[in-house]
Order: sequence, then C-alpha cells, then structure tokens
Amino acid sequence: MKKTVLLFLISFLFLSFSNFEKTSKTIHVFVALCDNENQGIVRVPSKLGNGQDPKNNLYWGALYGVKTHFKNSKDWTLLRTLKSNNPKILERVLFKHKILNTYLLADGYNGKHIKQTTIDFIEATAGRNAQSVSYNGNNLNFGGASQLLAYVGHDGLMEFNVEGNFTPINKNKRDAIVLACVSKSYFKPYFEISKVNPLIWTTGLMAPEAYTLKSAIDGWVLNETNLQIRERAAQAYHKYQKCGANGARRLLVTGN
Repeated sequence: MKKTVLLFLISFLFLSFSNFEKTSKTIHVFVALCDNENQGIVRVPSKLGNGQDPKNNLYWGALYGVKTHFKNSKDWTLLRTLKSNNPKILERVLFKHKILNTYLLADGYNGKHIKQTTIDFIEATAGRNAQSVSYNGNNLNFGGASQLLAYVGHDGLMEFNVEGNFTPINKNKRDAIVLACVSKSYFKPYFEISKVNPLIWTTGLMAPEAYTLKSAIDGWVLNETNLQIRERAAQAYHKYQKCGANGARRLLVTGN
C-alpha cells in the first residue's frame, strides 16, 4: 500500500512538473546598457550613460528602464535578482506576470559588450543557448528556449557586423522584438537566417524605453495578433513621446 502511494506521488509530481514546463511561457530580454563611451550614440547625461552602472542606467535602472518600469508595473512581480555566470551581464532579474503563467528574464549587459549582447540575442532567436532558471522547484527555460526574445538598446549593427550560430536548431515558433534605431533594416538579414518572427521592430530613430516593450508584451501574453500587438506598442510610444499615433505606427512595424 505504502509503495503504491509513493509511486502515485512520484508520478503526480513528475506530471505536474512536466505540465508546468509545457504551460508556462517565457520571455528573455537582452538589454545593452546605454554607454556614452563605448557606443555610437548621441550622448546622454553621464549618470544615465554609464554602461557599467545598471542602477542608474537609462535602459535599466532609470524610470523607464527595463528593470524599474516592470518593477513598478501593476502587471508584473519582481521575483528575485539572480546571479549570472556570464561576467558581461551586470544584473539579471526574474519577473512573473501577476495573473498569467508567464515569466520574464531580463539581462543587463555591460554597455561596452554591446556586440556580444547582439550576438547572444540573435543566436537565441535561432533557438540556441537555452538556459534553465530554477524557481520554486520548477525549471524555467530561457535563452533560445523562450517563446519571445527581445533586444533593447542602441543598434550596434550600425557600426559593426556580427558572426555567430544563427541557423535555427529546430522549427519551434519564436517571436522577436527589437527596440533599437532602424532595427528592421539592420536585423533583417540575420532574422532571415534565424527564421524568427519579427513581432516588433523599427524603421527609424527611436527611444528604446521600456513602456514600448511592456505594452507589446501585454498583448503577446494575451495571444493577440501581430497587428494588435503593434498597435499597443505604437500607442504607448505616442503616449510618452508625443510623436503622433500615425508617426508611431510608421516607426514601429511588424512582420517582414
């Protein structure tokens, strides 16, 4: 009897963990910290543009940086700050959606390593470099095992080309968001190789702040269409940048 009960419990736990991994959705955000000294950007105030200081960085710890904006959101909970074995990542944070079974891992890369950030992101769009994060006894799959990949920061491809393992390793559906200037023109050749779905990318210069990212993700977690998600992103960008809704729609586009 005891043996039967034990086998039942083991089977139940195994099925529970397997079901958790199948039903949970994961998002991995790659952030190249804003860096006045090491990136070809229009200089910002030194406190915001120190690529080695995530706490105050424009794209991370500032008001509309990824970490702060999601932490202040009513939709997401900051679960913990994690250690990364990658010395180029200065801070790693894990969030969970407050209603849906969706997790978001964000990596703040040292700004001087923007090239490696770009390579890591593109390789992930090809399904490579899967990473497992343990939380509450469950394994969460990020990196190339994520369903949604996002890049936030300066478009370094304006200044350099990158090489890496960009051929997809499987036929799993993956979506990508690239919040960087003119990202459609510069990332398209790589996405044609990695076969990722370009959910949101840009046609001109832009401020890659986190309100646009969050609004797009809000639609993605609800399984909205690409056009609905694009509209959310455009409305958010217009709200904060006062650029006009039509201007935001021309800037933020979806698909090839």
